[in-house]
Amino acid sequence: MDMQRQTALSDFRAGAMATLPAAVAGVPFALLIGALAAEKGLSMAEAGLMSALVFAGSAQFIGLDNWQSPPAWFLLGLIVFAVNTRHIVMSASILRHMGGFSVPSRVLALLFLADEVWAFAEARAARTRLSPAFYAGLVAFFYASWVLSTMAGVLIGGVIRDPKTYGLDFAFIAMFVGLIAGFRGRPGFALSIGVSAAVATLVHLIAPGPQSIIAGAVAGVAAVTLRPSTGEGG
Repeated sequence: MDMQRQTALSDFRAGAMATLPAAVAGVPFALLIGALAAEKGLSMAEAGLMSALVFAGSAQFIGLDNWQSPPAWFLLGLIVFAVNTRHIVMSASILRHMGGFSVPSRVLALLFLADEVWAFAEARAARTRLSPAFYAGLVAFFYASWVLSTMAGVLIGGVIRDPKTYGLDFAFIAMFVGLIAGFRGRPGFALSIGVSAAVATLVHLIAPGPQSIIAGAVAGVAAVTLRPSTGEGG
C-alpha cells in the first residue's frame, strides 16, 4: 500500500511539473479575461465561476466579446460549444489510454480536459502508462492557477490591458508550437498540420471567427483518416 501511495505521489508530482510551464504561460491571459469580465459587469466570484466551469481560454474570450446585458444565454452557449467541439475529438483520443481509470474517474478527468492537459497526457501515454494520479497532477495546479488568476484579473483591472505590449501574447503561441512539435513523430503529422493550417487560414480570410478553428480541426482529422495507408509515418 505504501508503495502504491508513493507511486501515486510521484506520478502526481510528475504531472504537476509537466504542466507548470503551461500554467505560467496562461496567467497573463487569465488576468486579461478577469479584467474583461469586470468590464462586462461580472463580479470576482462570477468571473472565477466562469473560469471554473468553462476552463477554456479561447471560448471565454469569445464569450465575453459577445456578452450583452441581459446575457443572451443560448447564443453564448452555442458559441462556447462551437469553439470547444475539438474536445470531442480529444476526448475520444485520450479515452484510449484510460484503461487504468474507473468509470467515474474517466468522467471527472474529461470534465477537466484542456488542450494542454490532453497534449501532456498523450505524450505520457506514448512513453508509459497514463495513471489517474499523473492526470490529476496535470489538472490540479493548472486549473487552480487559471481560476485564481481570472479572479485576480478582476481586481487589477486594466494593468494588463494588452499582452502584446509585454510580449506575453507569444507565450501561448510558443507553448502550443512546443506541444504540437511533441507529436512530430506520429504518422500523418505533417499532413494533418498542413491541411489544418491551410483550411483554418482560408476560412478565417473568408469569414473570421471561431468557425476557422472548427474547420481546421475537422479538415486535419479528415486528411489523416482518409489518407492512403503506406505503412510509413510522416
